[in-house]
Amino acid sequence: MGAVLGLCSAAQLACCCGSTACSLCCSACPSCTNSTSSRLMYALMLVLVTIVCCITLAPGLHNELQKLPFCTNATDSTVTGLLPGNFKVDCDEAVGYLAVYRITFATCLFFLLMALIMIGVKSSKDPRAGIQNGFWAIKYLLVIGGIIGAFFIPGGQFASTWMVFGMIGGFCYIVIQLILIIDFAHSWAEIWVSKYEETESKGWYAALLISMLTCFALTLTGIVLLYVYYTKSNGCDLSKFFISFNLILVVVASGVSILPSVQEHQPRSGLLQSSVVSLYVMYLTWSALSNASKECNGLTGTSDDSSFDKQRIIGLCIWVCSVLYSSIRTASASSKITMSEHILAKEGSTEGADGGEAGQGGNEPKVFDNEGDSVAYSWSFFHIMFALATLYVMMTLTNWFNPNSQLANENIASMWVKITSSWMCIGLYIWTLVAPAIFPDREFN
Repeated sequence: MGAVLGLCSAAQLACCCGSTACSLCCSACPSCTNSTSSRLMYALMLVLVTIVCCITLAPGLHNELQKLPFCTNATDSTVTGLLPGNFKVDCDEAVGYLAVYRITFATCLFFLLMALIMIGVKSSKDPRAGIQNGFWAIKYLLVIGGIIGAFFIPGGQFASTWMVFGMIGGFCYIVIQLILIIDFAHSWAEIWVSKYEETESKGWYAALLISMLTCFALTLTGIVLLYVYYTKSNGCDLSKFFISFNLILVVVASGVSILPSVQEHQPRSGLLQSSVVSLYVMYLTWSALSNASKECNGLTGTSDDSSFDKQRIIGLCIWVCSVLYSSIRTASASSKITMSEHILAKEGSTEGADGGEAGQGGNEPKVFDNEGDSVAYSWSFFHIMFALATLYVMMTLTNWFNPNSQLANENIASMWVKITSSWMCIGLYIWTLVAPAIFPDREFN
């Protein structure tokens, strides 16, 4: 589904390049709503920025830049004299954690600017709709120009100050990501359970059982590995507490999900959702412990901090999935109870520009407006969410470290941010289970 809708986003980008490219790509592009294609375009922008950030952290890039003649620390003196005057730049600014901070700084400001511009938009009839859903070449060039300008910001206190904003914004996005993951877990279970109830096929039942057991097995494996690598027989009491306490929480959450009173109000709630949430909680626990005391980190020194480790790769994969999920997914019956209805787009009109059904007929537009009466999602909040997503990916790529710090692995503040997030995840999930039973008169579907 995401790949098909992604073609629509690619066609919009092609339309920035010329009529020929537009006609070729749009002819192959399936019909989709304007709200979906625009969100995918912004998601594509964010993913491209992330790729650029990853390139700046590539191992060996610093040594390659030293071969360039215009770098102040160039090692090749044979071509240095060919440059006019004393043209020199500090190429060290273009790599490493500080480069990631500068790139994400410009990107975050772009999304905040878009959020301010889109305040109060009620429908696509608003003149600002063209800015939201078009001018892609200008917007991409604006981001590129902002990134270039960010490299001229003096070092000074920029990194330490922006890191504070990054930790706050990263924490806020983790909360949004929690809501999306819980919504995904509920939606996944609802779809598969409904398929099983409709067909009574043992295949769907087996798929539910295998998925649930796999997630719980990975969770249990993660707990064992955390005890092995992040605790010691003497000391590391805080790490032991975090692991043990979160283990108790996931067991309690799993038990609550199958209580008779919960099943009465939510017949499709069960252990599949619990297994997905438990697995994510263990990831957050692992991520928190990796920033804890170095004495309790059994993996310290096993990888280069400037290169990509398993934790950052997993974190990026989860981040990409959550960004794409928020861009493609529409609110469902479970979205109200998971509070994701404020994040995901609502179903809008599926009529084309001329009032006919979209996608019917050869002359129908491939990207049609479904927000003529009202917007499918809050445009302003969407950009705020992507600004927070930018800060989160910045902190993930830099492993929540201070670029100006000499500490290789320890960051107590980020440890508490992540461990608190894991508790919030369990609390939010339990709330989605017990809320209908506590407030039976309130509509949650």
